[in-house]
Amino acid sequence: MMRLDNFDLNLLVAFEVLLEERSVTRAAKRLNVTQSAMSAALKRLRESFQDELLILHGKKMIPTQHALTLAPEVSTTLMRLKTLIATGTGFDPATSKRRFQINASDYITTVLLVPLIEHLQIEAPEIRLNLSLPSAQSARRLEAGEIDLLMTPNEFLETDHPRELLFEERHVVVGARDNPFLQGTLSIEQFNECGHVVVRISNQDTYIEAILRKLAPDRRIDVAAQSFIQVPWLLRGTNRLAVMHERLARVTQPVFDLAIVDLPYDLSPMREMMQHHVSRTRDAGLTWLRQKILQFAKDS
Repeated sequence: MMRLDNFDLNLLVAFEVLLEERSVTRAAKRLNVTQSAMSAALKRLRESFQDELLILHGKKMIPTQHALTLAPEVSTTLMRLKTLIATGTGFDPATSKRRFQINASDYITTVLLVPLIEHLQIEAPEIRLNLSLPSAQSARRLEAGEIDLLMTPNEFLETDHPRELLFEERHVVVGARDNPFLQGTLSIEQFNECGHVVVRISNQDTYIEAILRKLAPDRRIDVAAQSFIQVPWLLRGTNRLAVMHERLARVTQPVFDLAIVDLPYDLSPMREMMQHHVSRTRDAGLTWLRQKILQFAKDS
C-alpha cells in the first residue's frame, strides 16, 4: 500500500503534464525542469501507481488504460488543492502578486478589460492578467483549472459551473462612413446584396454568425477575419458591411470613421457571461476580481 506521507504531491502535477504532452521532453520544458528530472518523476510515478502509465511506441508515448482512468481524478485533486491553498491565504489586492488567467475575446478585452486594467494599475499594481483568446479548448481549460475566468456568450458556457451575467449586447451593422447602403434604413435585400466581413474564431462561427447563417444564408462573404478588432480595418475604403457588437462599434467608430445602423432583423440581445470553476467559488482573490469585473461591466 502506498503511504501518503511518502508521496510527493508535486508528482501529480508531473503526471497531469505528462499525460497532456505525452512526451518527457515537452513536459520537462513546460514545467521548466531538466529532462532527467522529468524522467525521474515518471519513474517514481510508475513505482507509486504500480503501472507503466506511459509506454514508448516508436517516437510517441501512449498512456495505459490505468493512466487514462487516473487522469480526471488527478486533475480534480489538483484543482481542489489549489483552491484549498488559495482559500486559506489572505488576499490583499494592494500587495498581491497573483496572476489570473482569463479567457476572453478581443471584443471583451477592448470594451471591458482595458478600462479595468487601467483601474487595477492603481488599486492592485502587482496583479497580472494573462489573457487568452477563445478556442475549441476553452471549455476543457476551464474544467482542468487552466483558466480562472471564461467570458463568452451564454450559449457557449459549461453547464456544471457558476455563471454571472456581464451585460446584454445588441448587434449593429457597420461600414465606412460614405458607404451608400448606410445612408438610411438598411433593408434585408440591401443587407444580403452587399459584401460582408465576418469573424470566425478557430474556424468556428461566432454567436452572431451562427444566427445569420440561418437568417441570411445567401449573404456574400468577402472576407473572413480571425478577430473582432480586425473588422474595422477591413471596412475602410470599401462598400462592405459587418455585423458588430454595439459596444465595440461605438468604441471604434470615431477612430475608423464608421457609420452604424440597425440590423434589418429583430434579434434578441446577446447575453455576455462570466464563468468560473465551481471549486473556486470561495477563492477570495477570484471573488474580488469577479466583483471588480461585474462593477465595470455595469458601467460599460
